[in-house]
Amino acid sequence: MIAKNTICLWFDKDAEQAARFYAATFPDSALKAVHKAPGDFPSGKQGDVLTVEFTVAGIPCLGLNGGPMFRHSEAFSFQIATDTQEETDRYWNAIVGNGGKESACGWCTDRWGLSWQITPRTLTEALAAGGGEAKRAFAAMMTMRKIDVAAIEAARRG
Repeated sequence: MIAKNTICLWFDKDAEQAARFYAATFPDSALKAVHKAPGDFPSGKQGDVLTVEFTVAGIPCLGLNGGPMFRHSEAFSFQIATDTQEETDRYWNAIVGNGGKESACGWCTDRWGLSWQITPRTLTEALAAGGGEAKRAFAAMMTMRKIDVAAIEAARRG
């Protein structure tokens, strides 16, 4: 059954490879279906992969091989909540180590240009707490690329 709301992600031609990577990297993720084009289209031929149905951490997605006209930007990202430094490292290293790029404050971009926020829960909890705790955690985060859980927890304590 097709979900009522599905995120459609535009890829040049690698939607299936991206979906396979996401399914292998994140829990509750899977490649559901691959659909081939029934005819030629502007960026492909009949029989090429046109769309891919998949989930990322339980979120239904559709990958569309639409061609090079549109690129991903940080205006859209997946935010993955983590519970430990080990989990944070695992996701960060999977994305960056597979042709991705580091950014600031827990953000990175995968090799297809899709942005990810690998965010330890301790950081979101600190920001939600407000006051001095939030200010200290925020200041610590602003100096980081990949989030350092121990440093955030130390900042929370003051």
